[in-house]
Amino acid sequence: MSVDGRDDLRVRVATSLKTVPAAAWNACANPFALRTAMAATSPAPACQDPASASVIDEDNPFVSHAFLLALEESGCVGSRSGWSPAYLLVEDAQGTLLAAAPSFLKSHSQGEYVFDHAWADAYERAGGRYYPKLQLAAPFTPATGPRLLVADGLRADEARAGLIAGLEALRGQANASSVHVTFAQEPDIAALREAGYLERHDLQFHWRNEGFETYDDFLGTLASRKRKALKRERREALSADITVEVLSGSDLTEAVWDDFHSFYEDTGSRKWGRPYLNRAFFSAVGAAMGERIVLMMARRAGRYIAGAINFRGANMLYGRNWGCIEDHPFLHFELCYHQAIDYAIAHKLSRVEAGAQGEHKLARGYRPVLTRSLHHLADPGLRRAVAAYLVNERQHIAQAREALAAESPFRKGGGADD
Repeated sequence: MSVDGRDDLRVRVATSLKTVPAAAWNACANPFALRTAMAATSPAPACQDPASASVIDEDNPFVSHAFLLALEESGCVGSRSGWSPAYLLVEDAQGTLLAAAPSFLKSHSQGEYVFDHAWADAYERAGGRYYPKLQLAAPFTPATGPRLLVADGLRADEARAGLIAGLEALRGQANASSVHVTFAQEPDIAALREAGYLERHDLQFHWRNEGFETYDDFLGTLASRKRKALKRERREALSADITVEVLSGSDLTEAVWDDFHSFYEDTGSRKWGRPYLNRAFFSAVGAAMGERIVLMMARRAGRYIAGAINFRGANMLYGRNWGCIEDHPFLHFELCYHQAIDYAIAHKLSRVEAGAQGEHKLARGYRPVLTRSLHHLADPGLRRAVAAYLVNERQHIAQAREALAAESPFRKGGGADD
């Protein structure tokens, strides 16, 4: 399809990333990655608004060709998963890829971490058909990042506008009820808001590196009682002769993935009923981007008993999944939160994103930040109802963030928040 007013731009849909060259996709997904050294000599600035998750990570792993293709090749998306790839591509007359979107036609609302089940139920009770819907996301990944992937250049604004127009065209062709862009960041937020999308807010908990040289430097920003509690927690987590190994790159053997997947399956089955990621995914993503994976593994009595997987961006560490086959007090906190802080300080990363939800992260130095998603609902009645709901929800989220920030463990009168 052509883009209105731009006869030399074309929008098309690819149903597999195998047909899209990795270099071309990545030039759109992370156009400034080549400017960023993975091993920075000092923490990169987190963002102008520390209360927001709309941070620019110049090498976001979750929209990379390697990550998305690993999901596809392993069958986590496509097939019967309910995530049908419909990647939007904007090209010029020479076939050069100018913009792309990680877009999927969805037959359910699972694996998104921005919950619209109530919207779907209400619409279908009123006689509408909510599914399929069009979703722009990094599947199964509640991490903020670019969603309208636009290559750097003079035509960036045109290409972004072409993507937005293409989303509406694809929604209409697929007879989908709506378009959902989850865990979005600027400039996508502003462009989608201008196009009439409704904005939704939620909260996550992120840790910020303020130039710390050691974990003790970080502890020094906390109230004395909180410092003592965290020191005791870390000691007790490893008290049963448990050691922690940090694995990446060539350390990620098939035997390691066997162990980690068993942890993930056990925890995922109890938490969600059916884990989203299969064993094949971990082999595929490890082979494709193992240097960007940081696996925290706990060992006791000669075997691994628990693990937490993280992905590394240019200046961010993203905590993803955790699991265990032995229960030990505080081990979850040690692997998922404290070890992530240790790693971020050692590698001078500016922030740790520890995943969705979890007010228990607050006591461990993670701060409440806003996440944003954008929604376009075709039915005028549904749109009006959702718009009214979101006004109240945004107010509630703002009040909750303020209340949580007031409960932070940081020292008053000299702490990090002064």
